[in-house]
Amino acid sequence: MCGITGIFAFNLVGKFNKVNIAAATMCLEQRGPDNQNIYNDDWVALGHRRLSIIDTSAVAHQPMWDESGRYCIAYNGEVFNYRELRQQLEAKGVTFFSQSDTEVVLKLFMLEKEKCLNKLNGFFALCVYDKEEQTFFVARDRYGVKPLLYLFDEDKFLFASEMKSIMQYGIDKTIDFNSLYSYLQLNYIPAPDTIFKHVKKLLPGHYLTIVNKKLTTGKYYDIPVQEDRKITYDIAKEKLIALLDASVQRRLISDVPLGAFLSGGIDSSVITALAVKHKPDLHTFSIGFKDEKFFDETHYARLVADHFKTEHTVFSLTNDDLYEHVHNILNYLDEPFADSSAINVYILSKQTRKHATVALSGDGADEILAGYNKHAAFYRSFHPGIRESIVQALSPLWNLIPQSRNNTLSNKARQFARFAEGMKLPPKDRYWRWAAFADENVAKKLLTEDSVSKISEQQYADSKAELLKHITGSGSMKEVLLTDAKLLLPNDMLTKVDLMSMANALEVRTPFLDFEVVNFIFSLPEAFKINPAIRKRLLQDAFKDILPAQLYKRPKKGFEVPLLKWFRKEMKSMIVDDLLSKKLIDEQGIFNYAEIQKLKAQLFSSNPGDVHARIWGLVVFQFWWKKYLKP
Repeated sequence: MCGITGIFAFNLVGKFNKVNIAAATMCLEQRGPDNQNIYNDDWVALGHRRLSIIDTSAVAHQPMWDESGRYCIAYNGEVFNYRELRQQLEAKGVTFFSQSDTEVVLKLFMLEKEKCLNKLNGFFALCVYDKEEQTFFVARDRYGVKPLLYLFDEDKFLFASEMKSIMQYGIDKTIDFNSLYSYLQLNYIPAPDTIFKHVKKLLPGHYLTIVNKKLTTGKYYDIPVQEDRKITYDIAKEKLIALLDASVQRRLISDVPLGAFLSGGIDSSVITALAVKHKPDLHTFSIGFKDEKFFDETHYARLVADHFKTEHTVFSLTNDDLYEHVHNILNYLDEPFADSSAINVYILSKQTRKHATVALSGDGADEILAGYNKHAAFYRSFHPGIRESIVQALSPLWNLIPQSRNNTLSNKARQFARFAEGMKLPPKDRYWRWAAFADENVAKKLLTEDSVSKISEQQYADSKAELLKHITGSGSMKEVLLTDAKLLLPNDMLTKVDLMSMANALEVRTPFLDFEVVNFIFSLPEAFKINPAIRKRLLQDAFKDILPAQLYKRPKKGFEVPLLKWFRKEMKSMIVDDLLSKKLIDEQGIFNYAEIQKLKAQLFSSNPGDVHARIWGLVVFQFWWKKYLKP
């Protein structure tokens, strides 16, 4: 796991930017603390920061050249089937000078060019420079586990693992107000867009080439949606167990200490159950909240750890502990990103890194197997009955009951209100509303008239239509899951894990996102995943005989942070007197302070609803703006 960056200059103006390669590489140090190398020639520069996982010797450092000196690779990621690929290449007469997966990827590309991507089982972002042909080949993994940002103009092509590296090249930092508009709704910015107009993200499953100063993109993978109508439920259970077991076993390959995140939910418990079969000395890690029992689930994690006899460590936090880390978290974010559970992931990664360099996680299962509360809501919206009619009819009541995420009753009122609201909308709008913390009208009110004038309504509508193109209104859960896998998973969940783990030089591996597992799950009927009584049905039933029975009696909980009390106490001054103060808002000229004031009033009211999520989104943006854009 590493950080990569590079530049291809097309003229003397672009060549001037090459002087920044050292700074652009150095600022990725937290992603790769073990080594830094830079390659520089007349028109091209490549930088690499290394976190050594496989073949930790110096011979595997990057940028890595083939023996002929023609091809050079800068690579971030892990390819877990590299040993099999190496054997296949050796059978064709290819020789190797290292034991790394990096060299396998390089040699495979040399033989098969972009076709090699379909053979890689893992996650990655990479650039291969062909010195003879003077070309770049850049690619990203199938599901967007690893990030890749780029800028292309008439003078140059830049790429990097993080925005902070791109910014080192002295780029134009004009805000994309369409992106800001989306961010105020979702708390993240969907690819291919970024907060800056001229910087883009390479989409998952895509590659691009730079040839003769021209950029061309291509897609090498898309999630297959052809349904297998012949498979039985029992056979599907057996195959899921086999595929997941193989995926976990592949992801145990490491030349450094390896452990697993264990929340006590079904997903991480399944990964732990499979991993411990192949690694009996598995070390597991979980995080809990001393002051907030509503959010604390460490007793379930201990239950699973005891069941499988893992060496288990619990990091139990107070609200003071959260506040202690908030500045480091905000400081690491180089683009607005406001999934508040990133705080948990950061602290869990920081503590885990003291014991291991690699951790397995259960990420991805909810998005592909229908594990969220919203999936149950979508299922009910597709199959409405008396209960759904009652919830809709009582919509005025839910809005009278105080709503928040901090206790069971107020959280249920919040969920009922969102369900009733969504049921009034057509399918595409329903999906967007249930994915968002604020609707378009509410988000737009937060902006000044000048900011609103910078939003291109047509461009925004086109981007949104592209993101929601799989929602046709047929009432299919597969459409919802496919949209989650392309929107929520790479832009929120995987971004969160990558940023917060890499901030602590920890590699996180996601067995549920093995492409063989994902392809199989998307071939299954909806009924295998969800019905009126159960979510993630196939996963839960497949491992019922292995996991502790108590896990099947617990309510579904997200990996949430007790933000509300924290904002009202430890962070109150930062919010009220600094980041959301009238002085800063007026000076900045982006937001409408009257609407900000309403949000602050709601935050300290008896009916906060989801306001803490919106406040956090503003706090993240304001901290970022002060650091990177304030004059």
